[in-house]
Amino acid sequence: MKVLVVGKGGREHALVWKLKQSPSCGEIICAPGNPGIGKLADCFPILAADTPHLADFATEQAVDLVAVGPEQPLANGLADELQAAGIPCFGPGQAGARIESSKIWAKNFMAKNHIPTARFAFFNDPDKAKDYIRKEWAAGQQVVVKADGLCEGKGAYVPESEEEALRAVDIIMIEKKFGLAGEWVVVEERLFGQELTIQAITDGQRLVILPPAQDYKHRNAGDKGPMTGGMGAYAPVPIVTEQLLAEIKETILRPAIKGFACESIAYRGVLYAGLMLVEGKPYVIEFNCRLGDPEAQAVLPVIDEDILPLFRAAAAGKLPEDRIIPAGQHAFCVVMVSLGYGFQEEHPNQEITHIDWATDILREEGFVFHCNTKWQKGKLVTNGGRVLTVTAWDKSLVRAGSLANYAASKICFAGSYFRPDIGYQALHYQRST
Repeated sequence: MKVLVVGKGGREHALVWKLKQSPSCGEIICAPGNPGIGKLADCFPILAADTPHLADFATEQAVDLVAVGPEQPLANGLADELQAAGIPCFGPGQAGARIESSKIWAKNFMAKNHIPTARFAFFNDPDKAKDYIRKEWAAGQQVVVKADGLCEGKGAYVPESEEEALRAVDIIMIEKKFGLAGEWVVVEERLFGQELTIQAITDGQRLVILPPAQDYKHRNAGDKGPMTGGMGAYAPVPIVTEQLLAEIKETILRPAIKGFACESIAYRGVLYAGLMLVEGKPYVIEFNCRLGDPEAQAVLPVIDEDILPLFRAAAAGKLPEDRIIPAGQHAFCVVMVSLGYGFQEEHPNQEITHIDWATDILREEGFVFHCNTKWQKGKLVTNGGRVLTVTAWDKSLVRAGSLANYAASKICFAGSYFRPDIGYQALHYQRST
């Protein structure tokens, strides 16, 4: 089978790495890919957002399956164009992708289908948004402010004061930091608890639930600093019991799948539920239409089975049954970022060294996934904010975390940083039980 993976980040590197292990994967190609992916597959310089070119390319290459990594091509309708060309696609069509591409659509969808989520309101007038925030804060209710559209995971603000909340409205709607994605804002009540990611492969009817993960959005240790696309993750999550997972399936995942069907949406791909556990009850913070990044770099390594048949069956609408895939071991991943990431413009073109050293440390118990790297004059250099994801796995949760951090500490580039406290909740839980 010939497979095309669309995307260029750490998630796509992990997808290529995992799919290449399948006995039925005869050839794998990637567009546009990155230097790390280039060691495993042939890469072609077609941007993930170039939907028409990608559809034509898939036809020319006579691929048997397209697996889409990032959300933008799905929001652009790539799956629809591939379906029209008769090419199976692992990823929902444009209508299904609205679950991520519009937070307003997603919140209304959750309300209609009785999926537990935070109370919310939405506005296209900054003054009305600010009036609402002032009333909420006066009533003692903290809020979260989110841009409606796609912002690469950076469009949510979790203010600690009324002034910060009002400032978030200015950044999104008046200064237009996110362009058209910030024409509308969602203001929702702030929930408190542990965050959790549940991802399921679906053909629009059945659900294959992947090992749970927990990711870390804040840039700095202790969950401080600005929100980011993700600074690290671990899987599985010790607090997720069989009972909790069954509740999430029946109150969140199943209603979502039924809701898509009621909207005549054939949702095929990954349904990502970003949750908050509030006094043990799961609430949806966000839905995404693809695998998480960096969650994919933690979840895929702990799946012991071949995922390609699952991808192909989901794309064809032929998953045989509901089931849960157990984690074979524990995995930790830490994301190494460049100077200024999360605060200001990143500083690209910094030479990266000692990846081989980290690889030698990890051996068969880990992998270094490339996120934003490129070749420049024969040297590997940084090419964006999140640069590398260092993943380690082991039967021991503690050892996997220690190994990932130790390997990451050996990689060098100017201004590099990674959070040293990924998985602190899990480690605390393990020590207390």
